[in-house]
Amino acid sequence: MKALINRTGLTGRIAALAIVTIILMAATALAHHSFTAEFDQNKPIKLSGKVTEMKWSNPHAWIYLDVTTNGKTVNWACETGGANSLIRRGWRKEDLKFGTVLNVEGWQARNGSPTANVRSITFTDGKRLFAGSSNTAVEEK
Repeated sequence: MKALINRTGLTGRIAALAIVTIILMAATALAHHSFTAEFDQNKPIKLSGKVTEMKWSNPHAWIYLDVTTNGKTVNWACETGGANSLIRRGWRKEDLKFGTVLNVEGWQARNGSPTANVRSITFTDGKRLFAGSSNTAVEEK
């Protein structure tokens, strides 16, 4: 490619830059997924656990919870809407400190892993926040 750019001058450089830009944009588009590609509408799930980590990111933020069932603790990865979306819904970073107990409603991953797409979370004091789920079949109130 370098030889092509040297031979073709500025036009070649512009073309090479355009090609690289298109490839990067396509990779970004492919990285984002629809709800049905990863999660199962027919696998609703309710979890209760303690926050181990919160990743405020876009296009999806993630809450990690230690959920104990029958004496066994499993760390669940819970996908929400993006950080910007969560803030607009009333979420605050300081609400999700390490050890905070949450009740989570959502849908499990199709592959059965401890991964969920979150519809809402409820704190122990009853405060409920919607998570901006990518499940378009459900209306948030």
